[in-house]
Amino acid sequence: MKLFNSVTKPYLMQRKQTGEICRLFNKSPSKGNLKRIKELFAQCGEEVIIESGFHCDYGNHIVIGDRTFINVNCTLLDSPLANYSITIGDDCLIGPNVQLLAVSHATNPAERLNKENFAAPIALGNNVWIGAGAIILSGVNIGENSIVGAGAVVTKNVMANTVVAGNPAREIRTL
Repeated sequence: MKLFNSVTKPYLMQRKQTGEICRLFNKSPSKGNLKRIKELFAQCGEEVIIESGFHCDYGNHIVIGDRTFINVNCTLLDSPLANYSITIGDDCLIGPNVQLLAVSHATNPAERLNKENFAAPIALGNNVWIGAGAIILSGVNIGENSIVGAGAVVTKNVMANTVVAGNPAREIRTL
């Protein structure tokens, strides 16, 4: 976990530029605008599909594997800091209205008063399915082949081949 101030001028400007690219894509999800979204990312695999309603803060530390599908209204609150990325594996399915939140506000009142945010990486293994409306919080790793149920709030790591659901998400069964 690392603290940073997201309201400094360089971060505000970068989020504004990224936001404009996202707005153009969401207004007109053409191949050209999708290409601009994918160019924001540190890496974007082959055959990645991103539906409209997509939002990210910075983009430059997002890694997406091959054949991943991101459904409508997905939000990735990514960090501008190196090594605090959002990594999505190959063949993942991300449902509508999913949020991957690698950034949050400090819990310490003095740090929060100084507009300090913290970042911790999020990683989804290969062949992960995130159900509609799920929220994945900073610092969470989700193992390969796992399923996160619709509406789940994932606050802790999920082992490979596991189904989790609920708020907070708990293991339902293994696959």
